[in-house]
Amino acid sequence: MSCSMNGPAVYELPSAPASWRIALPHTAAAVPVARALVRTALTELDHGANCDTAELLTAELVANAVEHTTGETPIELVVELMPSGCQVEVHDTDPAPPGDLTCPAGGPPDPWQEHGRGLLLIRALSSSCGHRPTESGKAVWFRLSAVPAQRRRSV
Repeated sequence: MSCSMNGPAVYELPSAPASWRIALPHTAAAVPVARALVRTALTELDHGANCDTAELLTAELVANAVEHTTGETPIELVVELMPSGCQVEVHDTDPAPPGDLTCPAGGPPDPWQEHGRGLLLIRALSSSCGHRPTESGKAVWFRLSAVPAQRRRSV
């Protein structure tokens, strides 16, 4: 039996991966939109990854992309849901790596500073994270593992 990854067939096979790629404006307005999109994706498919953590880390990635890259080219949010968890990527046009995402420089950030804690949060709360070059710049990503249904608490 063949199955297309487009359309409703994704929902008929919960073990199949589902992915979304969405262009977002290169403004702060992209942050709440990205949060809502990730929450909707995880909730509608009753996915096991933690919605609150996914939302928080997505907001950090999008905010970093908006703040640390120039131009008006949209950034892209890519969300992939798999049985083992989810991966979120944010694509921008700046090829420079994202600061200390994988190799923290210096000591911990000053807790009184407004900036500098986003990448620390991503490193601390994700299963894994990193960045890679793309044809048009870079992608910064994180993964969250799914929690088995029997271990999830009902709200």
